[in-house]
Amino acid sequence: MPVNQSEVAVEIRDLKMIYGRAGKEIRAVDGLSLDINRGTITAILGPNGAGKTTTIETCEGFRRPQAGTVRVLGLDPIVDAVELRPRVGVMLQSGGAWLGVGSREMLKHVASLYANPLDVEALIDRLGMGPFAKISYRRLSGGQKQRLSLAMAIVGRPELVFLDEPTAGLDPQSRRDTWDLAAELRESGVTTVLTTHYMDEAQELADQIHVIDAGRVIASGTPAELVATGAQNTIRIRATAGLDLRSLAAALPPHATVTESAPGDYTVVAEVEPELLHLLTGWFAGQNVLLESVLVQQQSLEDRFLELTGRELR
Repeated sequence: MPVNQSEVAVEIRDLKMIYGRAGKEIRAVDGLSLDINRGTITAILGPNGAGKTTTIETCEGFRRPQAGTVRVLGLDPIVDAVELRPRVGVMLQSGGAWLGVGSREMLKHVASLYANPLDVEALIDRLGMGPFAKISYRRLSGGQKQRLSLAMAIVGRPELVFLDEPTAGLDPQSRRDTWDLAAELRESGVTTVLTTHYMDEAQELADQIHVIDAGRVIASGTPAELVATGAQNTIRIRATAGLDLRSLAAALPPHATVTESAPGDYTVVAEVEPELLHLLTGWFAGQNVLLESVLVQQQSLEDRFLELTGRELR
């Protein structure tokens, strides 16, 4: 079904960004297309060098597309930058704050650039910034800098906000509080584009996920859809070592795989249904083998991400 363009906050079509010389080209983004719907939290995931940062920076207006089109809130991020600026918030990894200025002063300055900003003191209180509000940026911890960067991104009441690794360096309490804030932004109608290396964060927050690798979108869907379309669930069994795996596999559906990862530790990968468990327990009973334990493990988003992008370090 065609997407109603009024519902799309970000539209990217056939984006290409190529660097280097002929014969030594690096295709940072290679014909990438995706939509981000209004009022949602959309996570952009990918390994290092996948092209997600270049893609996001193009949406933010920091890079000009070499080919393809990018539309943010229906506008061109380069041509319509002045019109877009008050409508879009950007959380930068580099912070963007002046080194010698305190958090409160910096946040007040950013708020003064907008027609209808959030109340600065209320935002400082909401993000737990009070204890370091007067401390200069250069003396803040990594987590404190993150909270200030987040505050600077949302103080102008943006329609759309880009959050780049918003919980990197935060303690567990601050991380959860940031998750709560992201949910509050969604409830108020703000569209959030989230880049993160924390798969649990994407799985918890995102309405939609796009996985990018080699400059292209290789998978899209809700967290539940992505997990469901990956490798199937795993059943871990503890029993007598050295059982006949061929005989066990023959008793199971054709799609199931069976391995003995360690003596007595068996792993069955398959679509887990009551019938499969019945077949498993029936086979072990037929072998007169007592099952010491049976554990069904559902695939996580991290499992699916590694399945899509590989386990090699980049």
